Amino acid sequence: MAKREGQLRLGAFYHEGGHHVAAWRHPEAAPDGLKGLIDFARKAEAAKFDAVFFADGPSVRLRNLAAASAKAHNGVRAFEPITLLSALALATDRIGLVATASSSFNEPYNLARQFASLDHISGGRAGWNLVTTNDQDAAFNFNHGAQLQHADRYRRAAEFADVVLGLWDSWEDDAFPRDREAGRYFDPAKLHVLDHKGPHFQVLGPLNIPRSPQGHPVVVQAGSSEPGKELAARTAEVIFTAQQTLAEAVEFYADVKARLARYGRSRDDLKILPGVSPVIGRTRAEARAKFDALQELITPEVGLGLLSDHLGADLTGYPVDGPIPDLPATNGGKSRQTLVVDLALREKLTIRELYLRIAGARGHWQLVGTPADIADQLEERFVNYGADGFNVMPPLLPGSLDDFIELVVPELRRRGLFRTDYEGTTLRDHLGLRRPDNRFAQQVAAE
Repeated sequence: MAKREGQLRLGAFYHEGGHHVAAWRHPEAAPDGLKGLIDFARKAEAAKFDAVFFADGPSVRLRNLAAASAKAHNGVRAFEPITLLSALALATDRIGLVATASSSFNEPYNLARQFASLDHISGGRAGWNLVTTNDQDAAFNFNHGAQLQHADRYRRAAEFADVVLGLWDSWEDDAFPRDREAGRYFDPAKLHVLDHKGPHFQVLGPLNIPRSPQGHPVVVQAGSSEPGKELAARTAEVIFTAQQTLAEAVEFYADVKARLARYGRSRDDLKILPGVSPVIGRTRAEARAKFDALQELITPEVGLGLLSDHLGADLTGYPVDGPIPDLPATNGGKSRQTLVVDLALREKLTIRELYLRIAGARGHWQLVGTPADIADQLEERFVNYGADGFNVMPPLLPGSLDDFIELVVPELRRRGLFRTDYEGTTLRDHLGLRRPDNRFAQQVAAE
């Protein structure tokens, strides 16, 4: 296959202090707060990023409190995501606004209404990151006596997505003529009642919000397990994923794109944006020094806690300078467990070496180097069909985002790989995604 041409997409992924697990301890880490979040979004917008991206989780990690209390990645967040994105919508003009909301512990009608509202407030810039939640503490916050099983989470997620997408098509684009003279506020013929009845949800509808500027918000998904890939091929428009090597990235890309045809979708209907955490210096020595300064802030308790979370198994008590033990199948994140185990076996890493390897990017792609080094590796993965773009995960905020914008973005532009200005106003415009037709209107027309 010939190397691809065109321009890649960029998201900016926020995490308190930065994505490195010990970033909050660094003397240059910015304090949390709305001002810092607004600054983050405005910087990314000025650099013409496609979107800013915010993770979420509905719990505080109560297991292994010693490790949880020593890191910012412990479930504590200053803002609930819909509230936050509503504020950012008024503080920005063009950049996409994407947030996580779990299908495991939400109701589809409420979520559909919230994200449709956000799409209206932002003028068509909203995106929903659909995830399933494997956290046992979260289950206890939502009237569940135990963690949901992996297969059950994905069956619920698949139906959840169908209901939300159906509700977003409750009204056709021109359903509200607001004809004062005729006394007709909406056209009943352009209203579609979902009347969904399934194993997990019974939802009559319609949604009590007009169809949103984008047709519906962009649907993002973060799962890379087998059920996750299949759900993404059927329903997602962006997939946020993690691969360590070019070969793994190319294989994943080809696999997911090949699944689209059986759902009547084209390869351009889904963008694949793996996470990347770049540490950038004007020289390689400077970049390495920045990375080493972060690594030195990791305590063994935090490193082991992070690794245990990724593997779905408690490693406390195992020799940290020995290999990882044989692990049972996890009910947690299956794709992340596979990725981390494969990394350990491929490079023959001890437990300590492994937690140090994943501490910066938490299983995503860790890069350390000069602007040209970073651009070389991003370009290689893009032109070889390993990614449509990248979700940039700055290891330290605000400095790492500043470095990427000031040093790497100009290098990408010099190579013709990234835009110099926005060409549209919506998140779909930025990502090159088509505006979806109303499914019910299509059915009526076909009949």
